[in-house]
Amino acid sequence: MGHNQSNKLAMMPMGKLLVSMSLPMMVSFFIQALYNIVDSMFVAKLSEDALTAVSLAFPIQQVIVAIGVGTGVGTNAMVPRYMGQSEPQKANLVANTAVFLSVCYSIVFGILGLVGIGPYYQVQTDVASIADGGTTYLTIIVCVSAGVFFGQIFEKLLVCNGYPTLAMFSQASGALFNLVFDPLLIFGLGPFPSMGIAGAAWATVLGQILGALIAFVLNLQKNPNIQFRWSLLRPNGMVGPILSVGFPSMVTMGLSSATTFCVNQILLLYSTTAAAVYGIWMKLQNFCYMPVFGMNNGMVPILSYNLGNKRYGRIHEAIRIAVISILGLMVVLCVVFEMIPNKVLAMFSASETMMGIGLVALRVCCGALPFGALCVILSTSMQALGYAKWTLLVNILRQFVLLVVLFGSLHLLFHDLAMLWAAVPLTEGASCLLAFFLSRMMLEKLKE
Repeated sequence: MGHNQSNKLAMMPMGKLLVSMSLPMMVSFFIQALYNIVDSMFVAKLSEDALTAVSLAFPIQQVIVAIGVGTGVGTNAMVPRYMGQSEPQKANLVANTAVFLSVCYSIVFGILGLVGIGPYYQVQTDVASIADGGTTYLTIIVCVSAGVFFGQIFEKLLVCNGYPTLAMFSQASGALFNLVFDPLLIFGLGPFPSMGIAGAAWATVLGQILGALIAFVLNLQKNPNIQFRWSLLRPNGMVGPILSVGFPSMVTMGLSSATTFCVNQILLLYSTTAAAVYGIWMKLQNFCYMPVFGMNNGMVPILSYNLGNKRYGRIHEAIRIAVISILGLMVVLCVVFEMIPNKVLAMFSASETMMGIGLVALRVCCGALPFGALCVILSTSMQALGYAKWTLLVNILRQFVLLVVLFGSLHLLFHDLAMLWAAVPLTEGASCLLAFFLSRMMLEKLKE
């Protein structure tokens, strides 16, 4: 991190700094969220079973993203922290160690994708068309997941060194590839073969690989603070710090995948359509939270750098502005979803049955957006400031325990699908209260 970038993190007015660091990442995350949404929209035109197959794949996709994002968050926090402490060699070692971890992840998931996907679908459904289509789709996604892992690292290295616009460009390039090639490969338009659900998977993984390659080249050409060295791509003392900071993010998204799997087992007791609707909601929720994740990515290096320099006033100001901005945006999105849920479902070629289930589900679930967004911002600030255990507590409750328990309890109490959706806003509301009280305690400790 150069001298000018250090001055920027230390001295620039906080509102302007958060916008400059976060806005490009918000845009890039919005674009990134189109991967899953676009897949679902085009696959839905094949059949509702194909849409259900892709929805059931979502938990495994989330595990892959969770590991990539968690490692990226750890890198995003540790590099500026060492820069703030005037230790650029350690910062560079962190970057190379993160690349080494991505190599390891890619190998492990390549093997798992070859042997584990068939049994995963057999556990969830006995509908042959769903199991066969899902196995085809998810095998490609898992075996060729390297683009996710390397993309997260190379993009975070651009962000934490002050180049968020370049990170946005790399992500947007991959997402644009996916948008263009999804219909071409699914339906066989022009010179391309008709690959069906496999085409959706190939468009996704090739787009991810393209984005990662572009981010890598941009680091080589535009980021003088990081030098990749073959000799540094090995296990070392930086593995622990990276994973300890990033672990709560891994747990957050990883538990989300486990939760989705468990919730799907409850919803499949009612119908496969109910599971498909929940899959749509999860992708829409992720899309709505992309500004939150963008704010997090911009906020983490700011908090980490100013923690290293003991500038606690700027830490308080950054969290306050982030919370106010994100809450306002989430309220607007909540209102939009309440007004046009039918138009949203129509994008997924919803049948009459799906429309009936989905209208209730979206109207109830969207009320959770402001609470969930606030919870994510506050828990991420605790993570960046050295209170990762508190973040982990909030994430475990929010992403798994409360949601699964509430879905199960409402099922046992009412046996009414419409009542089950209330589990979503109830979970987010309770988690938000806990995150608020813990973050207040953290900020009081920083004053001491």
